[in-house]
Amino acid sequence: MSIKLSVFDFDSTLMDGETIDFLAKPLGIEEEVARITEAAMRGELDFFESLTSRAKLLKGLKECEMQKICRNLPWMPGAKECIDGLKSRGIKVVVFSGGFKPATSYGQEVLGFDAHFSNTLHVKNGELTGLVGGEMMFDNSKGQMLQAIQKLLHVSPEETMAVGDGANDRSMFAHSGMRVAFCAKPILKVHATICVDEKNLVKILDYL
Repeated sequence: MSIKLSVFDFDSTLMDGETIDFLAKPLGIEEEVARITEAAMRGELDFFESLTSRAKLLKGLKECEMQKICRNLPWMPGAKECIDGLKSRGIKVVVFSGGFKPATSYGQEVLGFDAHFSNTLHVKNGELTGLVGGEMMFDNSKGQMLQAIQKLLHVSPEETMAVGDGANDRSMFAHSGMRVAFCAKPILKVHATICVDEKNLVKILDYL
């Protein structure tokens, strides 16, 4: 059965790094936030708790600084070519991110994926308040959203490819026939049908 829908994680999959780590840098808390991020991606922390605790640390970051950072994130090698290749085959490309809308919105402009679902950092008086809300805040969020989209598009799990790198991608793997662990943590690799360990997303097209 051919693939009709592809769902991608954003941070450390389409983008080379973690958005929240880049946002932490101007506040001087990059290492602290990165430690929590790494533990969450290894599955050692509840995703919701890790997300809200990291968002709190961003309190005081200027909204203009956040927007600037999100428009200058480094793309993973082959990201645009991979998405172009999928779309040329008639495959819908959707992004699920435990990260943030300013990053995924700009990513859509640059990379051309069809839709994105992510979280929003609350802003008041031009600064981040440390609060966060959105569609991708829990360990099972990606799986639930994937099922909703499959129903909407009349696409089966067998016609779905999921691509990710961390623990919170397991829930979308559970509803995908083709499960690509991309430069992934061991906790995700055990659930994969394909492992790509080279930082080049074009490699995924070889499996279609």
